[in-house]
Amino acid sequence: MRKFAVFLGARRGAGILARIGIDIGGTFTDLIAAGRDGQVLATHKLASTPDDPARAAMQGAEELLRKAGLDFADIEFCCHGTTVATNALLERKGARTGLITTRGFRDVLHIGRKDRPYNFSHYQEIARQSRPLAPRRWRTTVRERVRAPDGEVEVPLNEDDVLEAVALLRDQGVESIAVCCLFSFLNPEHERRIAEIARREFPDAYVTASHEIAPLVREYERFSTTAMNAYVGPVTGRYVRRFAAALEEAGVPAQLRLMTSSGGMVAPAEAWRRPVNLLLSGPVGALIAGIEAGAEIGRGNVITLDVGGTSADIGVAPEGEMRMRSLLDTRVGDYDVMTPMVDIATLGAGGGSIAWLDPEGMFRVGPQSAGADPGPACYGKGGEHPTVTDALLVSGWYRADHLADAVSTLTPDRARGAIRRHVAKPLGLTLEDAAGGIFDIAVNNMVEAMRLASVSKGFDPREFTLVAYGGAGGAFAAPVAAALAIGEVLIPPHPGVGAAGGLLCAQVRYEFKATLWGDLEDLDYAAVSGRFDEMTQEATRRLAGDGFGADEVRLKLWAECRYAGQGNELAVDAPPGNIDAEWAAALRERFDTEHERAYLRAYPDMPVRVINLGVSAYVPGKPLVSAQDADAASKDAEPLLTAPCRFPGATEAPATSFYRRSALKPGHRIEGPAIVEQPDTTTAIPPGWQARVDRFSNLRLTPAT
Repeated sequence: MRKFAVFLGARRGAGILARIGIDIGGTFTDLIAAGRDGQVLATHKLASTPDDPARAAMQGAEELLRKAGLDFADIEFCCHGTTVATNALLERKGARTGLITTRGFRDVLHIGRKDRPYNFSHYQEIARQSRPLAPRRWRTTVRERVRAPDGEVEVPLNEDDVLEAVALLRDQGVESIAVCCLFSFLNPEHERRIAEIARREFPDAYVTASHEIAPLVREYERFSTTAMNAYVGPVTGRYVRRFAAALEEAGVPAQLRLMTSSGGMVAPAEAWRRPVNLLLSGPVGALIAGIEAGAEIGRGNVITLDVGGTSADIGVAPEGEMRMRSLLDTRVGDYDVMTPMVDIATLGAGGGSIAWLDPEGMFRVGPQSAGADPGPACYGKGGEHPTVTDALLVSGWYRADHLADAVSTLTPDRARGAIRRHVAKPLGLTLEDAAGGIFDIAVNNMVEAMRLASVSKGFDPREFTLVAYGGAGGAFAAPVAAALAIGEVLIPPHPGVGAAGGLLCAQVRYEFKATLWGDLEDLDYAAVSGRFDEMTQEATRRLAGDGFGADEVRLKLWAECRYAGQGNELAVDAPPGNIDAEWAAALRERFDTEHERAYLRAYPDMPVRVINLGVSAYVPGKPLVSAQDADAASKDAEPLLTAPCRFPGATEAPATSFYRRSALKPGHRIEGPAIVEQPDTTTAIPPGWQARVDRFSNLRLTPAT
């Protein structure tokens, strides 16, 4: 295990213990520390270390605590958002994975749903099922069969087949085994026994079974999710154990928590068993923070725009509620995954997104990113391609002296050279027009993604407040809002580490789902009640294992329903009360209402079928508290300096006032064009926009009247 340097700083004072959030992104690692009272003590941002993400996390934690005047022994809570599982999947760097399944179903992973991304191509390799995570040579079968729909055993399990399959996989050097049998979600007896034998005969292998991961109807999606869990399990487990051990070695008394894709936190042991739940967990923190920031100022409807160095993440929270993706609309890379995920759109549009010309000469920005190393051309670390950051530097929005605080070295000449060489000269543009074009294309990409995330799902963005996060969120927020007629933009006090801040507000939560299909009109109420009780008991048992009492636990029950003949379900909150005919009628009414909102129509006369049931057991998080400055400003803010900046749509670069965020107080007003600088982000106030500082020290941007 790599040794990490440990800083033992001076204690800030008795009773002040730190809660820290660590969010590792593709370009930067963000950290935030808050006290027990929710007040932010310190924030920190440093370049990520993709070869060893824990190195930047531990270095950043040391530097964060030094800023706060605390040491590792003062950390009473630590939540971590990691992309290790996602990267292992997208980069195809997971474990050598084998599969044990029912005889005759060896190729479910390969066949998939028979959908082809290119309908008229004869090349098999372009079909997304053509590269299963468990290759065919490592997919084995055993004699067994469970019957649908009652779960009765039709063919008993042949344990000799299991022993033979495990021996074959062990001899071929497989590291991880996925066990997925037909209809095991109705009766997991055979799967449980296969997993037991595999763990006994091959103790070095990571073994996972579908009834432990996704006990739900739909064979291909269940097979795919189980294979994915097995594929990312070993690498994720090694990382989680190593990072937890490094924190313990440093003297941290708190147990590490990890953010999941459903917006809750889990302990390392749970992350080790179900690493598939960590996929795409990184962007969730900013949405949680945005919901809290909106609630603080009385805004229930919020859209978050979290723009980092590699990507832009967009979340829509109507009435402060995180929306979950449909299980049939959840995909990571080329693979379907049937696990709860917050509905967040991610696109390759960040500060490090590369501007380039495709073979047809089209001007594009992203999704390729310069990442943390070498980074944008202006970083002077060997990057040769122009990025969004280079364009903003050339346009005058970023000042070299200001960015140098976060990036040690900054070379504007390299930014100009990269844009001139790769964009301006090939397209016959001036340097300024090329830089403006890079920004405009990035804005357009974000606008279209936000339109899909809101309008196409039945939400009017004009009724929402846009909350901007990330190192580049403040630069894009106003232009994106203007394009969608959003009337208010909120820039919280520490936007550059917003996702890390959201980790501190997150719930400790466990999600469980089970298939129990039936027509709503003749539903087996006792079976539904029993299944809800089973999931509730398991969820509360796990929270009790994490040290939470029954009085701290909150429960949310839901059902996934569809009209007869439909192929997709909609999740609906289950009505309170006893599960009986009255409960079913209330569920029907809720489903019709949700269907009309989502698809603009309902079918009250059509039968409704319940497919899956779900339980979420959680312990509410502790929101951050923004300091309220009692000394309101008595006059307009004084600019730090004035310099020319070029804004979208302008042919000239007007004189623009620059302000230091730390000098702004509640009551201060700023007229655009203006730039507000702070260590973790830069906020642009275009011409025709204005900003004011509210009593929570938020910047509130609105179009000038």
